[in-house]
Amino acid sequence: MAVLADKVAVVTGGSTGIGFATARAFRDEGATVFITGRRKDAVEAAAAELGASVTGVVCDASVPSELDAFYRIVRDRAGRIDVLVANAGVGIAAPFGEVTEELIDSVFATNVKGTIFTLQQALPLLSDSASVILTGSTAATRPNPGLEVYAASKAAVRALARGWALSARAHGFRVNVVSPGGTRTGGLLDLITPEMLEQAEAAVPLGRLAEPEEIAALTTFLASDASSYVNGAEFHADGGYAQV
Repeated sequence: MAVLADKVAVVTGGSTGIGFATARAFRDEGATVFITGRRKDAVEAAAAELGASVTGVVCDASVPSELDAFYRIVRDRAGRIDVLVANAGVGIAAPFGEVTEELIDSVFATNVKGTIFTLQQALPLLSDSASVILTGSTAATRPNPGLEVYAASKAAVRALARGWALSARAHGFRVNVVSPGGTRTGGLLDLITPEMLEQAEAAVPLGRLAEPEEIAALTTFLASDASSYVNGAEFHADGGYAQV
């Protein structure tokens, strides 16, 4: 039996990369899925590829009014949320000494403010025992040079999960964090040279980067009833990069 049969799932940042792989995995496991993204063309292409059980909505997770409009669509079409994946995020590199106010505002607006309001605005729709999954990063514990601001934003995500886990009894949800390491997404592969890719793979004890589907498999476990007693935890899917 499909492990997410009859569940309603939301995946922010679900039009590309890990978010898209997660939405596809959820669909394959029987969920009705709503995805968001900031680019209309990417959202429409993702929804078309994923099929009728997936609805795509253009939404910037850092803008609370856009989240409100998105959740109205979810309410009208599905009435509830059983699984919420706060995955929308941005990473901008800059050497220390060249960090700008605009970079800080952009990264924290999406990764921190966006995560907060993604959950807060969804509270009225969350079903009993809903599973909330936040996308963290191994950068929070092992940041690479130039990604200190991004790492700080993901460390904040981990702190939010710890605090929100204490609210589980009052609000009826459980919350966990999936922290990927380097993953072979289109966005990453377009940004780095083959030489940089080889170096990144060599730094991972398993000798390779993750595939998006491997991250999605972990998120699917946390979305399912098999993880019903897991709350406040962080799961690293990084091939051992930040563990040893």
